[in-house]
Amino acid sequence: MRPVRLHDDVLRRIASVRERMHDESHEALRVSSLARQACLSEQHFVRVFRSVYGVTPGRYLSTLRIAHAKRLLSHGVGVTEVCMSVGYTSLGTFSDRFARETSVSPRAFQRQMRTFGTVPHRIAALYVPACFLGRYAPAIENVRFEEVRIGAVR
Repeated sequence: MRPVRLHDDVLRRIASVRERMHDESHEALRVSSLARQACLSEQHFVRVFRSVYGVTPGRYLSTLRIAHAKRLLSHGVGVTEVCMSVGYTSLGTFSDRFARETSVSPRAFQRQMRTFGTVPHRIAALYVPACFLGRYAPAIENVRFEEVRIGAVR
């Protein structure tokens, strides 16, 4: 695919559409509405969006919704409630798209997140430099630096 040179005004309009997608990802957004906001035809909007962001608007919106669903599921919100709050109207479609994106069903993902329990703080300690944790970790409970070992946590 050859690079497309776009006018700054078109890029600003595409960026504003992307911001709208982030702000309203839980709503039923249509390509026609997004294209109208960018003052482009639907086909041209899809082509320009893909050239700027590397994916179609539909795929981008789906990825936003799945990411939000993962956050909600990891906090224990029910699958049906998550489905409706991230913008899907069909539980079957949501489950199918979630499974395609994550390779596990929403319920299985939620079970996997429950098994972590209090582990995330300890896992975070493995990936964050000790100097940073020493300064900012007092706010994080249940992290003792003597327990953190390279490659494993007791």
